[in-house]
Amino acid sequence: MAARQPHATALKIPRGRTPAGDIDYLTLTFTELAAEANTWHARLAVRGVRPGDRALVMVRPGLPLIASAFALFQLGAVPVIIDPGMGLKNFLACVARSRPRALVGIPLAQILSHLFRPSFRTVQVRVPVSGSLTARLTNPKSKIPNQKLDPVPSAATDLAAVLFTSGSTGAPKGVCYEHGMFDAQVRLIRDTYAIAPGEVDLPLLPIFALFNPALGMTTIIPELDPRRPAELDPAKIVQAIRQENVTNSFGSPTLWKKIGDHCLAQKITLPTVRRVLCAGAPVPAALWKNSIAFLPKGKLYSPYGATEALPVASVSADEVDPASVRGACVGRPVAENTAKIIAITDTPIANLSDAYELPSGEIGEIIVSGPVVTKEYDALPTATTAAKIADGSSVWHRMGDCGYLDTSGRLWFCGRKAERVETPSGTLHTEPSEQVFRAHPRAVRCALIGLGEHPVQRPALVVETTVKNSRDARALARELRQLALAHPHTASIQTFYFHQKFPVDVRHNAKIHRLTLARWAATAKGFASDPKR
Repeated sequence: MAARQPHATALKIPRGRTPAGDIDYLTLTFTELAAEANTWHARLAVRGVRPGDRALVMVRPGLPLIASAFALFQLGAVPVIIDPGMGLKNFLACVARSRPRALVGIPLAQILSHLFRPSFRTVQVRVPVSGSLTARLTNPKSKIPNQKLDPVPSAATDLAAVLFTSGSTGAPKGVCYEHGMFDAQVRLIRDTYAIAPGEVDLPLLPIFALFNPALGMTTIIPELDPRRPAELDPAKIVQAIRQENVTNSFGSPTLWKKIGDHCLAQKITLPTVRRVLCAGAPVPAALWKNSIAFLPKGKLYSPYGATEALPVASVSADEVDPASVRGACVGRPVAENTAKIIAITDTPIANLSDAYELPSGEIGEIIVSGPVVTKEYDALPTATTAAKIADGSSVWHRMGDCGYLDTSGRLWFCGRKAERVETPSGTLHTEPSEQVFRAHPRAVRCALIGLGEHPVQRPALVVETTVKNSRDARALARELRQLALAHPHTASIQTFYFHQKFPVDVRHNAKIHRLTLARWAATAKGFASDPKR
């Protein structure tokens, strides 16, 4: 891209406000960003980072993340990127398991590496990084050599990076990405959404900024703390979108609901935005509907996938039925990918011939195959065996989700397999069940949980809301019970719990920790309702 569009803007990092109140940005062209990555490459090499080394990357989003990641690719090293929001215990366990030889980190990261030496015991090379979002190594006053080293050739099957899952339904796991998988991701994202060089992207998940240089898009770093995404100020995001003529943005439904609500309340539209990619959890019906108002010349899309396989499928606002209680339609598999539905089992499946494929319309376990499907977890052979299915030279990934394919070939998401509720009279899935209760005006979020052990559980519903007292709670439970009785698949839900603030993942602030809520409900007060009373 530096050769194709050398003077085009590659990156803009906020550094304050102008006297007129506009956001003031540090701006780098593609030529300057390439020079920055080259200088990082030289610095890493001088410090002793070698081809094949695993390098734990603990830097700020924006320029440090993009420049260091591409420099490591050039060097033939393997970036290890762990979400710091997963909690210290999980983070340290992930560091220890990933066995990095190098640490590329801000001062706090360097301190942590000394405080928790057992987790960082494999680190032999430490490369200090400024904590500033706008610090450049290509500054003429820098002592870092400003030279271009030849990139180390990498094969499509070479390990490119280790990225970690969010751990929303279990411990976070490192996912091994090969260079060919990254290449396929760039190709499928570009072709699926018709992204063209010269577009402007504002990524609300920092790691997605790494796609932009390869796509030829300008990256606008948002004024957002990735450790606390729920505290996003929608006014700042809207200002950046309108000021910089943003055409594309990726973010969770939670964040885009805040942005959309702000736009509607202030009667603001985002006319330059062509597409918003919303992922991390099912998009609520209100956001699908409201997006038409604040995106007058654009469209809301929801790509479906996981850290282990992305993108798998995609759906747009004009393809969904917001009133559906049959699950969340996630669209058709994107080109080069195939999805199947197999009978649900919690045991490993060695070969595809051992799986029982279900007919259209029947809920089962979602499995996918294609060029973006990763082959293994890092240093977790048991987890790899549980999640991967061999099919000759191909690998199918078990998404850990339940769903079905309709007669037109569209894929529907019904919930995480680990969160299904098994009762003597049948299995309940989170998404179709929760959709029924989201219609209640007091339900901020809903979570289906199972009381007891599989397969003899009792279904219950936790609602994120505030109740005044027990009388108010009983009245609300009666109203929710009426909704439950209106649909056969929720008629067995008779017990309701009320929780002021749901535990959710830090990465997207959208994935509900239902298993945590089930443990909470074991000792909390529930309200069983008979609507006749």
